[in-house]
Amino acid sequence: MSKEVTLKRSITWVQGSAMTIGGVLGAGILVLPTIAASMAGPASLISWLLTGLLSLPMIIVIGMMSSKFPDSGGLATYVRTAYGSSASQITGLLMLTAMPFGMPVTALIGANYLGSVLGWSQGTVHAAAAILILTAITLNYRGIEFSSKTQVGVVSSILFILTFAVLSALPNITPTAFAPFLPHGWLPVGEAMSLIFFAYMGWEMIGNLSEEFKNPRKDLPISLAVSAIVINAVYLVVAFVIVGTNIYQSDSPLTAMVTLTAYRWGDNAKVLVAILGFIACYCPLHTFIAGFSRLVYAQSRCGSLPVYFSRLHPRYQTPHKALLTFAPIYLVILLLSYTLSWDLKPLINIPSANFLAVYILSMSAATRILTGKLAKGLALLSTMLSLTIFMFSGWFILFPITVALIIYYQHHSKKRPEQHVSHKVE
Repeated sequence: MSKEVTLKRSITWVQGSAMTIGGVLGAGILVLPTIAASMAGPASLISWLLTGLLSLPMIIVIGMMSSKFPDSGGLATYVRTAYGSSASQITGLLMLTAMPFGMPVTALIGANYLGSVLGWSQGTVHAAAAILILTAITLNYRGIEFSSKTQVGVVSSILFILTFAVLSALPNITPTAFAPFLPHGWLPVGEAMSLIFFAYMGWEMIGNLSEEFKNPRKDLPISLAVSAIVINAVYLVVAFVIVGTNIYQSDSPLTAMVTLTAYRWGDNAKVLVAILGFIACYCPLHTFIAGFSRLVYAQSRCGSLPVYFSRLHPRYQTPHKALLTFAPIYLVILLLSYTLSWDLKPLINIPSANFLAVYILSMSAATRILTGKLAKGLALLSTMLSLTIFMFSGWFILFPITVALIIYYQHHSKKRPEQHVSHKVE
């Protein structure tokens, strides 16, 4: 009888921090501080500070739940524990239906960023996007230990370049750049917050990797704490420099970081920032593809998806069936984008709406599962915050609502008893 192949417990808190930072810190760091400053002026710093503080309750809740239930199903597991398999299946499919849109768009943003400087054609840009995606799939196929170590190097490179850019620009900061502090009043501060919120999405992917941590109870909270500190510090420092140098008043969002870096690097800044944007877009691809593959594996393991996806690679101990299935889906989307000249950027609203719906379900589930007034209060606050922002998603809210109604109808039309899967708390 052959030995059962299981996911390998190899992730440390250092690797977990890198995977989380990579999942959250994307190309938005290059454009959002400039856009927010254009909207609210120097007061945009308040927008960044408040958004970072409001994200903390959700981060804390995710840390509590993922260490309590170290399962590759992530948020879908929490929902199953609280509401049953029907709600869990809805949660899982909301995340998975966001995948075909979010990943190609992210890759194209990074490829366009580099291609705009190097003069690439659209064919080359789409080929570069495909290379980004296939690289992420290949590295994740080789195993989470190899994959997470790679992410440590990639994230370290991004943080090093950002640090150098900020230090280069510090001598050009002037006190007069912060006056008037509220040039457009308080309303744009709130409007900027709704935009900035999407720079704080991605924490949930650590839940899908929790089953592969060496010591989830200890290392998961540390990973989330370290990543929260690093990401908030990076966002605030970059936003401070963007405002303090007045770059946002003279440059477009795509060129502001070029000018910022040019204070020290001169003409080489364009290529440097373009490479930074390309690498920054790879980071969330790497983490999300890892998390999505584990989600497919977990949903298959509990019966929500075909059992075919529950088989792990005998050597690398990875959900290779799911990873190999992702490749043609992403490549077809990229091919359609190229041949039909699609503008895929607006489609990012679909995964955003889906994930907000997932946050509502999972944070609501946490209010039923967690014990203690503080934990329940943080979960309730996260639920209300997610619901509020979800209501501002426009007609895109129809996509997750439609998916949820279809799954709910299919599940209950079968008229079979609910099957609950118990999870061992370590």
